[in-house]
Amino acid sequence: MPFVIKQLHTIAFTHRNLEVSKIGVLHIEQDSVQSRFQSLKERLHIDEIMFLSTCNRVEYFLVTNETLSPEFLHDFFSALYPEFDEEKIDFFASKAIVYAKMESVNHALRVAASIDSLVIGEREIITQVRQAYEQSRDLGLSGDTLRILFRHTIETAKRVYTETKISLKPVSVVSIAYQRLVGMDAPKDARVLAIGAGVTNTAMLRFLKKHGMNNFVIFNRTLEKAEVLAEELGGKAYPLSELATYSEGFDILVSCTGSEEIIVNEQLYTNLLNGETSPKITVDLALPNDISPEVHTNYPTRNISIEVLQRISDSHLQERSQEVIHVEQILEEANNEFRSIAKMRAIEVAMRPVPQMVKEIRATAFNEIFKNELDQLDPASKEVLEKVVGYMEKKYMSMPMIMAKEIMFKS
Repeated sequence: MPFVIKQLHTIAFTHRNLEVSKIGVLHIEQDSVQSRFQSLKERLHIDEIMFLSTCNRVEYFLVTNETLSPEFLHDFFSALYPEFDEEKIDFFASKAIVYAKMESVNHALRVAASIDSLVIGEREIITQVRQAYEQSRDLGLSGDTLRILFRHTIETAKRVYTETKISLKPVSVVSIAYQRLVGMDAPKDARVLAIGAGVTNTAMLRFLKKHGMNNFVIFNRTLEKAEVLAEELGGKAYPLSELATYSEGFDILVSCTGSEEIIVNEQLYTNLLNGETSPKITVDLALPNDISPEVHTNYPTRNISIEVLQRISDSHLQERSQEVIHVEQILEEANNEFRSIAKMRAIEVAMRPVPQMVKEIRATAFNEIFKNELDQLDPASKEVLEKVVGYMEKKYMSMPMIMAKEIMFKS
């Protein structure tokens, strides 16, 4: 088995094996990703790692020679989440779904193709997978193996969305939330207060902007991100620390942050109302939830939550079941293609010493074995000889690779 496949592992938490409210506990803030995962790599002898965190899944893609035993998983969560107590470490270690080798490849393909998603056919996931890989690459956490895997994964996902009707209807979490909100007949001049400027909220607010809304206020921990989004939408941006003193009211509250704690409790909600008593629309797309349940109990709200969206997705799943069969056929082909890609990469790695070996042979021939004969040649003859040898050198370096490819494809 090629090393590209042999070293692949995945640790997964999704809506299939864990309550979505508990998955959010595993989210890691952006500014902590590099330090936490670099330390983890060194401690557990992990060569490469990628962290994928969305509203309804947290996954870790690893390249390592280690076996992902229960002991390894315990050490993994203990090292990555030092704030966890033993009970929490044991909980997540026992709940994790672990994939290895080709199972890990197949899982990555299914995730990016959206058939493992909370809502089958959501295009949002391919962007999230690509961005997660780019982050790991830019932070120096991943290398050649994950590059090969996720290049193939993204290419396959694009093929799925092009050749099937799996995403014909926009049914991502954001799209469903948007459709429900529009169905509530919110006026175009509604005051939209957004908490969070990440991918999910950005997509939601862009939908609302396209719908005709133009009154946006955005709060975010990192003010710069809020300012970029506010400029795009023609709105205002504030740091999250100033949310408690905001006094201009709202009609629609949209929230999706990576916080592990409640963002909008009953007291803060009261402050944000600024004395208004009319019913408000709340869209809580965060895991765990950003808005306290007491808010909906004690105030007139029309709430759109991730739990509601999950129930809607169940009905969409049945509508798309016929397309899943077509997607599975594409993924089966993609799995076989990756086996070939992995074999070819193994050959390329094995052939890496060849160019240097050829150069060394050439140097020995020119500088030792035939040195005296070469010294007797005139400059023009030497130049021709250099060209001939250079041409043969390139051919000798390429021929083994060509022959290896032919042998592989014949087998």
